[in-house]
Amino acid sequence: MSDPVQVRILGPTDTAPLRAMLAMFGAAFEDVPRYTEQQPDDAYLQRLLASDTFVAVAAWAGAEVVGGLAGYVLPKFEEARSEFYIYDLAVDEAHRRRGIATALIEALKAHAAARGIYVIFVQADLGDDPAIALYTKLGTREDVLHFDIDPAPRKG
Repeated sequence: MSDPVQVRILGPTDTAPLRAMLAMFGAAFEDVPRYTEQQPDDAYLQRLLASDTFVAVAAWAGAEVVGGLAGYVLPKFEEARSEFYIYDLAVDEAHRRRGIATALIEALKAHAAARGIYVIFVQADLGDDPAIALYTKLGTREDVLHFDIDPAPRKG
């Protein structure tokens, strides 16, 4: 039997769990270099975890980080309220299909509600059927187009 899973919001002193979460993201997204090779120092991560605009939620099975969610609070300008954008969410392959992703989102929902955040949103890539199924179960689908705009065009 697998260890029971514990989920919690990370705080400013949780740099080690955040680093473990980054390594898990790298493996889950099959992009280890992006998540591990240029990690910021502990002081940067502590400031990020202490900020009002970043939230990280981790899931542990025993001592191992097996899931994580990271995202950003976006204060709005047209009204005095905020939205939350889930930037990354992943569960270690060996621990999938156990409700961990849902538990991460449920923890985020409670945290967001306590902070008065009025909506949580996330994007999923076409073809990522498990993510689309999860988000369809938990929210309302909106079909939009996404564009990346390079702030500094590269010289070719």
